[in-house]
Amino acid sequence: MNVSPIIATMIGDPCGIGPEVTIKALAEEVGPARHLLVGDAQVVRDAIALTGSRFAVHAISRFEDARFEPGRLDVLARGTLDPGAVSIGQLSAACGKAVTEWWNLCIQLAMDKRVAAIVKAPVNSEAIRLGGGASVPKTNTTYLFLITGPLRVVHLTDHIPLRDVFSHVRKEVILQALRLIHESLQAWGVPAPRIGVAGLNPHAYGTEEQFEIGPAIELARELGIDAYGPVSPDSLFRLCVEGAYDCVVAHYHDQGHIAVKTWRFDGNCALLLGEPYLGISVAHGTAFDIAGKGIADHRSMTAAIKTVSMLAAGQGFPGE
Repeated sequence: MNVSPIIATMIGDPCGIGPEVTIKALAEEVGPARHLLVGDAQVVRDAIALTGSRFAVHAISRFEDARFEPGRLDVLARGTLDPGAVSIGQLSAACGKAVTEWWNLCIQLAMDKRVAAIVKAPVNSEAIRLGGGASVPKTNTTYLFLITGPLRVVHLTDHIPLRDVFSHVRKEVILQALRLIHESLQAWGVPAPRIGVAGLNPHAYGTEEQFEIGPAIELARELGIDAYGPVSPDSLFRLCVEGAYDCVVAHYHDQGHIAVKTWRFDGNCALLLGEPYLGISVAHGTAFDIAGKGIADHRSMTAAIKTVSMLAAGQGFPGE
């Protein structure tokens, strides 16, 4: 008998829209999974009341006590959050500290193989800094993977100056990324991934394409990886949207981000390829200006939970 995977979702900063969009998303069809919330039970109850949802809350302090009953949300937390620390729409050091603890608990659950994947609702980096929070440090190479419907973009580099990008576009680096993308997509239910690789220069014509990108693609193809390119950056992303590729590789932050945000801003989500667990987050912030009003758009949270649920179940990416 197939058992649906367990997805742990951290509810986000209680002062922002995270709890609201989490509850709205879970009220919809979000894929073949059982869902566990990590956060504060009263914050979840408040979000249920705000959204008019019909969920009941089952507060637990141990993972083993989760029941996964229809209509009832298991909420796991170690300790409680002082209600006085929650001021909707305002920075809170206590909430920043809490979300760090909750997220690290999610990571531990994933590392212990108790959950198949984890989801992060919106957090506020300044609140986390004020709370002295620190996430589990990364010890491996990761790649930002942005997903918005049919457009799926892996970034070879992310937050580095443009002048430094050229030193990172190397044959061995590109080949390493292509191998990881290929293996990850196969594990998630894409049996024969098609990967498009951007050129770095206009029209994919330059020394990087000739001596680094092109040779890396040839080596990948010799390994059985269905990689294409280098493809001119002004065509690559449109081709992905039209279904020519299952995902594409961009070489630097804006090359990928501008394409994703131009194609469609709502419904975007992101994961870090190369982590020892499957984790995803939304591509927007806490929106303090509309928090507590019940009007937050939850499409990105729905996309994040549905996407990771399907990937964890080995069913590939959701269709449009």
